[in-house]
Amino acid sequence: MSAISVQNVHKSFYTYSSEWARFAAWFGAPPKLKSQTDILKGIDFSIAPGEAVGLVGQNGAGKSTLLKIITGTMQPTKGSVTVNGRIAALLELGMGFNPDMTGRQNVYNSAGLMGFTQDDIDGLIKSIEDFAEIGAYFDQPIRVYSSGMQVRLAFAVATAVRPEILIVDEALSVGDAYFQHKSFSRIREFREAGTTLLLVSHDRSSIIAICDRAILLDDGHVRKDGAPEEVLDLYNALIAEKEGHLLEQITDASGRVQTRSGSGEATLETVRLLDETGKPTELVRVGSRVTLEIVAKVNTDIDQLVAGYMIKDRLGQAVFGTNTHQLGQVQQGLKAGDIVRFRFAFDANIGYGNFSIAAALHGHETHVEQNYEWRDLAVTFSVVNADHPEFVGMAWVPPVLEVER
Repeated sequence: MSAISVQNVHKSFYTYSSEWARFAAWFGAPPKLKSQTDILKGIDFSIAPGEAVGLVGQNGAGKSTLLKIITGTMQPTKGSVTVNGRIAALLELGMGFNPDMTGRQNVYNSAGLMGFTQDDIDGLIKSIEDFAEIGAYFDQPIRVYSSGMQVRLAFAVATAVRPEILIVDEALSVGDAYFQHKSFSRIREFREAGTTLLLVSHDRSSIIAICDRAILLDDGHVRKDGAPEEVLDLYNALIAEKEGHLLEQITDASGRVQTRSGSGEATLETVRLLDETGKPTELVRVGSRVTLEIVAKVNTDIDQLVAGYMIKDRLGQAVFGTNTHQLGQVQQGLKAGDIVRFRFAFDANIGYGNFSIAAALHGHETHVEQNYEWRDLAVTFSVVNADHPEFVGMAWVPPVLEVER
């Protein structure tokens, strides 16, 4: 049995030709419409109990509408949603709060709407106040709260008791760094205890670190449902997609899915990782000197060319990235047929494990504008610790130790 099952869900918003036409439609008369806007166009997926799923997509893809339908605050035009378990949802910032009531009063009001009794809330109020950490503002009207304080209170209420299903929209992104860490620690605790999670975020690291899989919404459809890294790589490519651009995902010999996108004015001829002797390598020692070589071919005359790369860990989280725009080495006035070789030399001060490198060619500071080619998994390599003291983590940042007694 699924915790959440979404079956053929459609959602359309109508503009009627008149108020009489709207009224008549309530009683089954054929609708007379000025316009119809289709937001969701047949959404199908299910989430198993205890599973964590990330929901991503560009603005206007239908994410917030879908969440409102799942939580029951909006009805679908067509299709059905089945939910098995108590939902706690943190959607729009401050949704359900009365601005003229104090934080404490809003806790009683919101928790009551969630089904808690007065005695339940009396027993929880101290822990909610402690977790929110808003001090004297707890007894001040919500209207004097900052957006971050509203998030603190809303999250504290929604997670006062571990829910069977937790749905979190982008609201946490407005909180301060300390509270974001605190909130995600609680989310991880709930996950370990069996809570089903549906997380909407533009933060790649959050999705990859927490979620078992991800769903990409695009123009009201499920564009891809799969491993977080594959879905997020496709989402990254979609952001820069324009009409006529290449956009493909292929499975390499190791079974990993590689995403390529771009307009083709310049293309990646070769991408290689070289060791200290200049030979291609897939095995790197911690701290050793390596060179990333990117060879670009210019296919049409272009004003400028930027080359960049991103090192990612085995889960797809960014380790380090830069490009020639940020390094002050933009190439100007290139002609069709030109070949440009870029060599990025650096010390591999990263922890041991498996890594990949995404390479990109574009015309501006980032690939979002004038994306000539973006290629994920352009290089894969492993880092081993052959000659340094044992350590843990993603980075090699050795300290100079002094001890006094």
